Amino acid sequence: MQQAIAILDSGVGGLTVAKEIMRQLPQEKILYFGDTARAPYGPRDAEEVITFTHQIVDYLLQYQPKMIVIACNTATAVAIEEIRARLPVPVVGVIHPGARAAIKSTRNQFVGVIGTEGTIRSGAYEQALRQISPQIQVVSMACPQFVPLVERGQFRADRTTQIVADTLESLSSVPLDCLILGCTHYPFLSDAIAQAMGPNVKLISSADETAREVSTILYHKGMLAKSPVIPVHQFFCSGDPVMFRMIAQSWLNEQIRVTPVVWQVPNII
Repeated sequence: MQQAIAILDSGVGGLTVAKEIMRQLPQEKILYFGDTARAPYGPRDAEEVITFTHQIVDYLLQYQPKMIVIACNTATAVAIEEIRARLPVPVVGVIHPGARAAIKSTRNQFVGVIGTEGTIRSGAYEQALRQISPQIQVVSMACPQFVPLVERGQFRADRTTQIVADTLESLSSVPLDCLILGCTHYPFLSDAIAQAMGPNVKLISSADETAREVSTILYHKGMLAKSPVIPVHQFFCSGDPVMFRMIAQSWLNEQIRVTPVVWQVPNII
């Protein structure tokens, strides 16, 4: 049995990571878990997000994946070190790859970060950026309206374009030359974000950079899939499977099957 790359997210946002991994590594099997019943994670406290992340990882471990990708910035910020400490397989997050790409991209050392409330509150991107380049200037903004728009499949609506423009208006006076999309849901909104920020601001997708990191780690560890057979990916979600499948098929441009998962833990939504 081919060992898979397991990807987890608070909802559909991690599909941006999955799509890029599928493009770069078409022989790799993907297990994807979207915790759509409990999205968004951004407004939740850190302990709750840590609990949810452990629960999803435990569920995915039954399939014996060769790597775990925490494709949620909020979960990466608060839970990745705990997850790494308890697992024998590589665990990849989405914050450091995005930070490294921004450092390479910026010319004026002025970087913007947009993300969920939890990610911005954690300061994880500022810390990651300044570990690499202590002199860098970082402007961060929480965009709590963005994830619900994507989870409802409204990422191409005219109303959404206006909400994005209104939300990011205050950044127009800041001399940014690159902006980190510090939530894997945000590439769904990249056209609207690019329109709001203008042509002089480069968008950095943590999803794209994370996929490159996955590829690099698997290559150096000799863990790349060798089978010539195109794998069948598996998708799980804890919320509405119909909505999840609609969004996933639109984004991935392929037909998929979704397995609904109902949590059996009494004190969790």
